Amino acid sequence: MPRISEISEFAVRHWSLFLALAVVLVLLVGNEIQRWLRGLKRVGPAEAVRLINRRNAIILDVRTEGEFKEGHIPQARHLPPALLDEQVRKLEKYKDRPVVVYCRSGARSARVGGVLRKHGFAEVFNLDGGLSAWQSADLPVHRGSAKD
Repeated sequence: MPRISEISEFAVRHWSLFLALAVVLVLLVGNEIQRWLRGLKRVGPAEAVRLINRRNAIILDVRTEGEFKEGHIPQARHLPPALLDEQVRKLEKYKDRPVVVYCRSGARSARVGGVLRKHGFAEVFNLDGGLSAWQSADLPVHRGSAKD
């Protein structure tokens, strides 16, 4: 087991590595704090399927139109983040239902999920890993245009 003095000496000699480590840790912790403050719950693909099948969850794809057409979760509604403010009014009728939001990896959907929570949506879930995780779980993907 290394002694404290050895660790300190290593840190002084390799300060740039320790700085990079600190930055990465701050970013990771900051991201988790933001999710917690937004009140978003993260769900994996299996839990998202349960929400869809058992609780009639609304699925929102917040990627670009091109990404959506390349492939999306069946029954997903396309909601580009740039149009969120005008489109959120159309979603008001679904406030009492769970909403699963996803993008490619989970970052954009976390931001949109936070906005939905601020607009009074009680149950907003972020698909952890986004469409990539959905596809990795061998779940179906639909290709084509948006659902109305």
